Amino acid sequence: MTRPVAPEAPFGRVLTAMATAFGDDGSVDLDQTAAIATHLVDHGHDGVVVSGTTGESPTTSPAEAGDVLRVVREAVGDRATVVAGVGTNVTAHSVELARQAAKLGADGLLLVSPYYSKPGQAGMLHHFTEVARATDVPVMLYDVPGRTASPITLDTYEAARGLSTVIAVKDATGDFVRGTRLVDLGYAVYSGDDHANLGWLAHGGCGFVSVAGHAAGDELAAMARAWFDGDAAGALEVYRRLLPAVDAMMSVPNYGATTAKAALQLLGVIDTRAVRSPLLPLDDDEVATLRAGLETSGLI
Repeated sequence: MTRPVAPEAPFGRVLTAMATAFGDDGSVDLDQTAAIATHLVDHGHDGVVVSGTTGESPTTSPAEAGDVLRVVREAVGDRATVVAGVGTNVTAHSVELARQAAKLGADGLLLVSPYYSKPGQAGMLHHFTEVARATDVPVMLYDVPGRTASPITLDTYEAARGLSTVIAVKDATGDFVRGTRLVDLGYAVYSGDDHANLGWLAHGGCGFVSVAGHAAGDELAAMARAWFDGDAAGALEVYRRLLPAVDAMMSVPNYGATTAKAALQLLGVIDTRAVRSPLLPLDDDEVATLRAGLETSGLI
């Protein structure tokens, strides 16, 4: 394999959509949230994403989101980028979150397509435009129609590139062909699905926004490094070794925050796997299955 030209990765190559730690009483545990961020940066990460879906953003208040961003920014310092999730289905609320994130020193904003409301593409572009113009912080759009029911069309992506701060995409559609067209439009494309990580690298992606990275940051960094060093076989070896862990983290119906926190608890990073309703923490059988997957991948 000829060594590929590594595409620009404006927020780093390996990021995780990090969990927000809660106490058993449901309050945000800022000390343990900072501990998660430190763990990630100590294990292969160039950056973290706070207050995304895995951070349970639909259940946190703007004040809580601000506190999480502040302590994570302090915890990682200049060792990693910090991207703040600001996506909601209320444009004014997203603008408020974006401005707060800018004041607190976020390096980027993660802006998911508006969920549940299912706006048309014109409404979606208006939403992106209003939020992007609210600050000068670089924006990563997030396309995850399995959660939002609002896929972003290629025409909307093309129009959004006219906004100077909209520079990247977190893609969880699995549409590699369209992904190559996003690269052609000038986007830095990040994999938003751990099962598709290696496929995105092969189709011009620049890196990952992971969930499995809570437990596999060093391995994800090794896979990206092998790929961009021209060692496709080495990258595939790492990818295949991680599959049991990825399967275990993505196989329960309420995967994401629940499996991330259970993995962090198994690794001794946090004390409790508490989540906020309507999510429920993994039960003992689910934790046993998760442990088995992590063990098979050599992560614990």
